[in-house]
Parts: sequence; C-alpha cells; structure tokens
Amino acid sequence: MTVVVGVDGSPDSLAAIRLARQEAGYRNAGLTAVIAYASDTALGTPAVRPVATPISPDEQGKVAESIVRQAVIAALGSDDGVELRAVAGMPGRALVQAARALDAQLVVLATRREHAPSRLLGPVSQYVLRNAPCPVLVVPEASKEL
Repeated sequence: MTVVVGVDGSPDSLAAIRLARQEAGYRNAGLTAVIAYASDTALGTPAVRPVATPISPDEQGKVAESIVRQAVIAALGSDDGVELRAVAGMPGRALVQAARALDAQLVVLATRREHAPSRLLGPVSQYVLRNAPCPVLVVPEASKEL
C-alpha cells in the first residue's frame, strides 16, 4: 500500500508532497511521487528553446524524472524512501492509473494558483476526484504551511 502524490514542481505541489509524507507515515504506507509528461514529440517554446528544436519522448521523460526528484528533495530534504515515477500521458489519467496499479490508500494533489482565487478545482483535480480508486486529498495552497 502506498500514498500517491501528484507533482508538477510548483510551490503548491511541494506542499502536497510534505502533506503526503505525513499521511504515508500515519498510514504506515510507502510514498510514491508521480509526474506526467507528454509522450509525443513536441516543439519547444521560444522562452525555453528555439522553436525548431524537437524534444524526443525519452528526453521528456528524463526532464520529468529530474523535476520530480528535485521537487521531492526540495519538499523533504531528500528522496530517500520515496518512489519516483515519471509517466507518459495526461496528468489526471497518469495519477489514477498509478493509484490503481499501486493499490493506493490515498492520492494527494495540490490546487493550481490560477484556480485558488475562485476556489474552483482545475481539470486534473476534477478528473482524479471522479476516477480515483481511493480517497483524494486536495491541498488548497502552499501559503498555508503544514
């Protein structure tokens, strides 16, 4: 059994990682941090790289692995004892599939800042809430320390 936490590298997801670690401890469960990435070849945006530079799915996976590792280390101080997963696909679907495959006890997500002022949940949170095989905890915002 494990607790699954969705990661995107934002300050809000760091708060979700910390809360997921607490919940995993309460439940005597493992912690799995999951990040989703696009599995098709994409063109970079001008702010990141020249528009004509294609990014292979393997490169996207490596970048995603790096982001999830850095986020867990930033939130917890190390990635010891945390399973890190970079999954190709849509974020909501990737989280639900990981929760099913791992027989998760809980999925922890962070809200996105753009949705916080209106208190509406974003599309990933809505998808996970509707499809997860276990309870879902949505962390409201990073400014509220745990």
